Amino acid sequence: MEPFRVALIYLDGQALPDWVAPRLAQAGVELAVRECTTRQELAEHAGEADLVWMFGGSKVVTEESMKDLRRCRAILRTGSGTDNVPVEAATRLGILVANTPDAMTDEVSDHAVALLFAVVRKVAVQDRLVRSGKWDRALAWPRLHVAGKTLGLVGFGRVARALAKKLGGFDMAVIAHDPHVSPEAIAAQGARAVELDELLAEADFVSLHSPLLKETFHLLGERELRRMKPTAVLINTSRGPVVDESALAHALSEGWIAGAGLDVLETEPPGAQNPLLELDNTVITPHIAALSADFVEKSWRLSVETVLDLAAGRRPASCVNRPVKPRLESR
Repeated sequence: MEPFRVALIYLDGQALPDWVAPRLAQAGVELAVRECTTRQELAEHAGEADLVWMFGGSKVVTEESMKDLRRCRAILRTGSGTDNVPVEAATRLGILVANTPDAMTDEVSDHAVALLFAVVRKVAVQDRLVRSGKWDRALAWPRLHVAGKTLGLVGFGRVARALAKKLGGFDMAVIAHDPHVSPEAIAAQGARAVELDELLAEADFVSLHSPLLKETFHLLGERELRRMKPTAVLINTSRGPVVDESALAHALSEGWIAGAGLDVLETEPPGAQNPLLELDNTVITPHIAALSADFVEKSWRLSVETVLDLAAGRRPASCVNRPVKPRLESR
């Protein structure tokens, strides 16, 4: 029987751990590694692969380049977001798309908590003032508080649920909007399902956990931001383009909302003239929410488990397009 061929096409700056290839070989999986940055390189390296595997945000797999992946039955994107994978086109071609969101659930939800408190307690502003020689509490007096407030979750996947649990000790009411999760499933996690407009009007803290899709691009624009309370705080650890950044800058500078904690931006890194960089009511981190000391090990382990599942003809733990009809029978 032919081996199950895996083409690892993008490492996102990481080194292949010594144990990965031998572990896959034990299961009859043949691994080939090459950084692919062009369609030609992808075709040469992965044209006969059963599985195309990438870390991070490689954009070399497109609807057009998938035509060169003659034997591909699955694409594995290590991480959570699959906005750099043409999922709809893959589904039409019978290619399963998998990811590894459990590698970063705790890290991203922890970071959302950190951003929330950094904004509410004005931690970054106070730090900058002290470092500049200004020991004056009146210059950055916290005006907001968390206990007893309402947390609004836009998207109710793994990270959002973990965030709700972690903030549970602050006696917060939790509301959630996710068109792909039933109200019953949301209620089972202790939250109340609402429409987006109701969430924006009611929540004191709005935390975004939506994937970047056609329907979520600029999900929050001027209209939506104006619906939020003037005392509300927006947290975004999902994808930058889920928010219209120009409208957000106006909302923060003109007082439509009180503050924002952002790990993601529409353009990364931001240009020097990005108005968000000048706002004291905004805390920005460099798309680092998923990272921790354990992240790399968890990412490789869950990725290898996914490869082994696919090689054995099993659906992996996380399948983005679960209803897909496979183009080729399992070996």
